[in-house]
Amino acid sequence: MDVKKTMQDKVQDKDIDRPVRSGGGALRARLALVAAMMIFGTTGILRRGISLPSSVLSLTRAVIGTVFLSALLKLKGRALHRGTGGGLLRLSGALLGFNWILLFEAYQQTSVTLTTLCYAMAPIMVILASPFLLHERLTARRLLCAAAALTGMVLASGVLGESVQGGFGILLALGGAFLYAMVTILNKKISGVSGYDRAIVQLGSAAAVLLPYALLTEDWAGLSFTPSSILLLGLAGVLHTGIAYALFLGSIERLKAQTAALLSYIDPIMNIVLAALVLGEDLGAAGMAGAVLVLGSAFFGELGE
Repeated sequence: MDVKKTMQDKVQDKDIDRPVRSGGGALRARLALVAAMMIFGTTGILRRGISLPSSVLSLTRAVIGTVFLSALLKLKGRALHRGTGGGLLRLSGALLGFNWILLFEAYQQTSVTLTTLCYAMAPIMVILASPFLLHERLTARRLLCAAAALTGMVLASGVLGESVQGGFGILLALGGAFLYAMVTILNKKISGVSGYDRAIVQLGSAAAVLLPYALLTEDWAGLSFTPSSILLLGLAGVLHTGIAYALFLGSIERLKAQTAALLSYIDPIMNIVLAALVLGEDLGAAGMAGAVLVLGSAFFGELGE
């Protein structure tokens, strides 16, 4: 009886880890990625509400996310698979941690809108690199949609009508975009690892590299943890990290890199819209047109799938 149960568990584990090839599975992967992008789309607003250094915020969310997902996996009656945590997986986790630092610091150095525009270069980087690094065919439709989405981001940002400020923040956001693109590409090269296992190892790796960095660069004795910052840190760790990255990492293995890149534009457009509604950053008619162009290009790019 025990042997039979063990064999059943192995079959279930293989089913969990096997990339989905069916139409329904691809649809679920798309919906999971859309949900993750909608959660990520509130990151800019969340960052403005936490008055803590970017390294501390990044470390805290990595630790909380790792603990939360590990506990959830335990409740599901599963253990982390043996062999999970190869070099590429741990490297992508380390890059993910420093990606957060650059992004969160960019939000502090310049506007949420301008940071989001620069960070939106990540999907463009993935689309353009995918033929060389992932051997995916770059179709004219994909290239056109990428160009249209970038044009929409420029319109939505409003930078065409005003002088650009916060040059250092722009560089930080572009650096974060590059690291995000690398994380996406590395995850496309990793197979046979479920979303939960993938997220736990990567978040744990991010925490491992962020801990010494945060200890060496921050004055922990002078930090002030208010009730609101503690609440928002918990939200960032559980929702924006644990749940969102399980959805994100579990879906991109099952989708083409170019598909994942185009759907990723839901994240920046939400950040821009929320920045206008909550923080009062002007969106205007051009911004609304840009938002429509970004979302329209993402959906148009999916019509051929």
